[in-house]
Amino acid sequence: MKYCILFILLLLSSLLFSQAIIKGKVVDAKSREPIEYTMVASHSANGVIYTTTDINGNFAIQFGDQISVSFLGYQSITIPVLPNQPIVIALEPAAINLKDFVIQNNTVAKFSTISKVDLALKPVSNSQELLRVAPGLFIAQHAGGGKAEQIFLRGFDCDHGTDIQVSVDGMPVNMVSHAHGQGYADAHFIIPETVNNINFGAGPYYTEHGNLNTAGYVAFGTYKNISKSRIQVERGQFNSTRGLAMIDLFKKDKDLQSAYIAAEYNYTDGPTIYPQNFNRYNIFGKYNLSITQNTQLSLSLSTFKSKWNASGQIPSRALENGMIDRFGSIDPSEGGNTQRQNANLILKHQFKNGGNFNNQLYYTNYDFNLYSNFSFYLNDSVNGDAIQQAESRNIIGYTGNYSKQHFWGNTKIESVYGIGFRHDAISNSQLANTVKRVFLNNVQLGDILETNAFSFVQQEISSGKWLINAGLRLDYFHFNYKDHLSVPQNPSQQKSILSPKLNIQYTINQQVQVFIKTGKGFHSNDTRVVVANEGREILPAAYGSDLGIVFKPTSKTIITIAAWQLLLDQEFVYVGDEGIIEPSGKSIRQGIDIT
Repeated sequence: MKYCILFILLLLSSLLFSQAIIKGKVVDAKSREPIEYTMVASHSANGVIYTTTDINGNFAIQFGDQISVSFLGYQSITIPVLPNQPIVIALEPAAINLKDFVIQNNTVAKFSTISKVDLALKPVSNSQELLRVAPGLFIAQHAGGGKAEQIFLRGFDCDHGTDIQVSVDGMPVNMVSHAHGQGYADAHFIIPETVNNINFGAGPYYTEHGNLNTAGYVAFGTYKNISKSRIQVERGQFNSTRGLAMIDLFKKDKDLQSAYIAAEYNYTDGPTIYPQNFNRYNIFGKYNLSITQNTQLSLSLSTFKSKWNASGQIPSRALENGMIDRFGSIDPSEGGNTQRQNANLILKHQFKNGGNFNNQLYYTNYDFNLYSNFSFYLNDSVNGDAIQQAESRNIIGYTGNYSKQHFWGNTKIESVYGIGFRHDAISNSQLANTVKRVFLNNVQLGDILETNAFSFVQQEISSGKWLINAGLRLDYFHFNYKDHLSVPQNPSQQKSILSPKLNIQYTINQQVQVFIKTGKGFHSNDTRVVVANEGREILPAAYGSDLGIVFKPTSKTIITIAAWQLLLDQEFVYVGDEGIIEPSGKSIRQGIDIT
């Protein structure tokens, strides 16, 4: 009942009437790239009203005699305006100066865009370094450079992505019901130099982010276009080579259409005695077209392939007794190969009433093959304990949302309504015993079908020093597993979950802001767990809360402190390395973040 009341209140708030407004877009003067979370101020006899641009660089604000626009790393600008006439404001890049950073509404959201500054000051060459841009996120690589990283955030061992949602241009990176673990997030298909910004958030407080967003999320955004072409070759230790090419395909009229293609190649033998023979190549292309002044289309295509050997983990006693060198290996046959192809189509339209309708359709084809040996000769003293995990997968998904801003006096209300689905079809999800990459026998083998349909509504109210964001999300799952090694089959299962969110900010002045975040999130469990457990306790919820402060003690120092808590319900965990289900109880994590 309480969810129904919240939903009705959210809908009613969107019916408030509008006044004369200024609509516009803020872009980079050189690349014509939209700039998100830019501070826009409307000046009138009644005072100053603030807003920020959205992820497309668009803004709408109550009419004033003039507006001023500012963003970290760009020259501020003030211009006169006329009501109901859309404008495009191009900001010139400038030296980065924290003096330009002003604490206003949406400051907490704006902190994520400081990642653009990090990328400018500390260029990165792989997806590992990209992930490290998110504050408090730690990663560790093991079993060679072709495997997804181990991710740690807010006291979580997120494994390879179980409790953190990762995406690029709105397309999910995580693989649900993966052969090597739930939420497996291999981001190596991203070419770092194509990344324009990194949006991130800790905790389950964000209505647009659903499954796996418990400890937090990381969302990469690629450049709409590039200002110039480049070719780069690097050489390093251990016979390491990296090549990069980025070609600008349209030199003029980039507001109308733009396109570029990027390609990357990596090779290294690594520091180990047995060479890794690590190979990886990526190709990424993106095309943008302004069909009309209010309708934009974006299409991106990418392909990725990687193969490698791995020295794997080694027992300390083997090193201590001199059996192997610290760079040696017990089983040098570890390693694997993987590939991924993506197509991502985005269509955006702005209606005459100022409403924005965004549509995204994506498709992924994915293959994975991994050889591991974690216990060597513990279980099989003759052949060893090497295993193979493999799968082939197709993903198709859609996300659509409609957003509209309303003004009531000095109060701004932004309404967002969204729907979508994701369907994973996985064939021959396999766990097998092997010896030196030669098949012995299957432990598990089957086909998985998993569908997630969702809808959400969000209302954000900005009035004076207050910013209130409330949302409600509904997720529906359908799970089906066809076991090739067992008869009869367990029936398919379905489950739904509601996730309310409420975030409040109060800006005391331009030096101090306080905030509280509360929300419910979840991560789905592996389909094999869901079906085997007959649908019981298979969407464990996560309940989070943050209490924090943002303050600027000096002109060049910004500090955020947040005390947080996260509670998780009962879970059933699929241990892919052994093909078993391990139950675990409730958990509670508490901590303090200082940024």
